[in-house]
Amino acid sequence: MSDKITINVGDFNNDTKKLVSWNVNGLRACVSKGEFQKFMETEAPYIIGLQETKLQEGQINLDIPGYYQYWNYAEKKGYSGTALFTREEPINVTYGIGIEEHDKEGRVITAEFPDFYFITVYVPNAKDDLSRLEYRCVWEDDFLKYIKNLEKSKPVIYCGDLNVAHKEIDLKNPKPNRGHAGFTDEEREKFDNVINADMIDTFRFFYPDLEGAYSWWSYRFQARAKNAGWRIDYFVTSKSLESNLKDAIIYKDQMGSDHCPVGLIIK
Repeated sequence: MSDKITINVGDFNNDTKKLVSWNVNGLRACVSKGEFQKFMETEAPYIIGLQETKLQEGQINLDIPGYYQYWNYAEKKGYSGTALFTREEPINVTYGIGIEEHDKEGRVITAEFPDFYFITVYVPNAKDDLSRLEYRCVWEDDFLKYIKNLEKSKPVIYCGDLNVAHKEIDLKNPKPNRGHAGFTDEEREKFDNVINADMIDTFRFFYPDLEGAYSWWSYRFQARAKNAGWRIDYFVTSKSLESNLKDAIIYKDQMGSDHCPVGLIIK
């Protein structure tokens, strides 16, 4: 699919900024269903970060007037990949976290704006057999160091598929899933480290006790229809941005992927 697809997005509210994250699980498929276009035209995000685009350069040609586009492709075809579309041109954009071992899979884009850094990230999956859990833990430590280093100059907002349900409230069936990929003690402890490093899980900041709030559902067993899901897509911000946070959103009815978009409203 290389024909140009034009998406006309309306105006956004100048008083607040709507930031969105979406694991599209194959952007071409999401576009071919018309769901990506519908979401962009309806929600008009100020910035949107995508994960699992599963693209190589030139495989899609999106024309979204009013947005700057940035892409990070994995070396492996049809795998991983991130993208970032923004109304405001960043001061600077970088790809990866500066560690060669981690930067071959197109997992991170960082855009610097006057008041904050915005990062879209697709955290490695530990895999069903946990064969990548050890690597995942190294990645987590290195990514947190990267975030805290950026924070020395200005606050950070990062979003994406973090591939972890942090607490039992964040998935439908915690007990049988304990120890499985995305709900191992090791992965949950790594997210504890993020929170303990003065970062905010923005959804739980606003809705600490809300049950049944999920962003991913298996394609099997009619999981989405039954809302048997996991909350593994997040917006995380520096503590210093707390007073700027206005609301967190899970767009649970938005189709097009096995993940739904999640959002953050800031002023």
